[in-house]
Amino acid sequence: MRVIDERNEQLGVMDTDKARQIAVERELDLVEVAPQAQPPVTRLMDYGRFRFDARKREQESRRKQGGNRLKQMNFRPKIGPGDYQTKLKRVREFLEEGDKVKVTIWFRGREMVHQDIGRKILDNLANDLADVAHVERTPLLEGKNMSQIMGPLAKRSEGDKPEPDKAATPAV
Repeated sequence: MRVIDERNEQLGVMDTDKARQIAVERELDLVEVAPQAQPPVTRLMDYGRFRFDARKREQESRRKQGGNRLKQMNFRPKIGPGDYQTKLKRVREFLEEGDKVKVTIWFRGREMVHQDIGRKILDNLANDLADVAHVERTPLLEGKNMSQIMGPLAKRSEGDKPEPDKAATPAV
């Protein structure tokens, strides 16, 4: 078998017993990395560390894949202007990070009679966020909740910026 040491230097082709002896002397593991090759390729390494690094790389790649997350923000029909602005700001942050947002209006008791207020809040939210989001699912009543899903607009690259309005700039 062909043996490669921990510094990626080839030690050459040798028999299995000699390769195991070298691994024991260096307090490393002998790991077969290419069993189909002629001769098979093995590497001297700390196998526990190798598995740990592989698991970390896998977790990192999974974490970076999560581009299609759905966040949720809850409103009430009697929301005050300050609370509305705070939640609007947070929804804007979610959308700018590339997440979808499910906005829900919770109705309790007699508030169900005034579903128009909930729809008005969702419409105002869609208008206030028109520069960063589009409505993917229009307001829908589900039991005592009314919700809509908003998705981020496609991000513009540097070349796609709109040109400044020439009529608005003073001529020098």
